[in-house]
Amino acid sequence: MTSDKNSISEVSLEKSSDKPRIEDSITLNVKFSVTGALREAFTEKNWEKAYNNHDNTFKLRYGVKLHTSGLRKKEVGKPLDTYKKVALFWTRNPKLTQMGEKKIWVQISKNFEPLIPSSQSEAQQMFLDFDEKIQFNASELGVGKHKIGAEVYVSWFKHDYAEPFDQTAHSKDIEIEVTK
Repeated sequence: MTSDKNSISEVSLEKSSDKPRIEDSITLNVKFSVTGALREAFTEKNWEKAYNNHDNTFKLRYGVKLHTSGLRKKEVGKPLDTYKKVALFWTRNPKLTQMGEKKIWVQISKNFEPLIPSSQSEAQQMFLDFDEKIQFNASELGVGKHKIGAEVYVSWFKHDYAEPFDQTAHSKDIEIEVTK
């Protein structure tokens, strides 16, 4: 393992429109990734080791909060608090496992929707890269220029191939001008 630490990186905030009207809804896209030890350890070899040690599920909890900047920070929109879950399973499907003698693969669920990645790198992206849309009414901000930032957090418990983690990160503020 080349890295022994995990971190939340590349937290970015993208807006759908520059000048929404007061009656419009605003959609912001929050993107971030988990990098470091877990990404490097999330491999077929470690999945098999964890499966053999009866560590068959991995639950990663994460959330996003939007807030206005300034002296009086105000929460905007409904905060997101959810999780992704990995289930390790035994399979005979030769299209899934890349290593011939290995038979353990992953299913990744987000919001109770299970997905089976076709490669190890796709599994790492599905599990550790995040792209969340948060929508709120422009009337929550009011007419004028507003700076909005995002706070994201990620946490998980100790597993066979991962140490416990709990961290919060912030995005750079973006400016939104609400018009009448």
